[in-house]
Amino acid sequence: MRGKLLFLGGLAAGFVLGSRAGREKYEELKATALKIKESPTVQEAAGVVQEQATRLYSEGKTKVTDKLANSKLAETEVGQRFLNKTSGTPEIERDYATTSTPSSGTSF
Repeated sequence: MRGKLLFLGGLAAGFVLGSRAGREKYEELKATALKIKESPTVQEAAGVVQEQATRLYSEGKTKVTDKLANSKLAETEVGQRFLNKTSGTPEIERDYATTSTPSSGTSF
């Protein structure tokens, strides 16, 4: 929790400083952030975190499904629907690089 608060504080401070310094400083800050994001070290760390998240998700899903299968809830209609829904292996896909914004100038 402390790390999140520090991150948000840094983000807010960067925004305020960037906006006070003008558009040029903002663009410089943006370029630096993009350079850091595209850094091989950061990309490697992101890959490791993604692998760990996927592993933890799979382990947690297996534990919950096993506990549910051995409970009285499994005998109910809701339990059966849940067990049938989780019997497959859905994959976690988060590819922010392929996310695109609408090309038209309309907003929703």
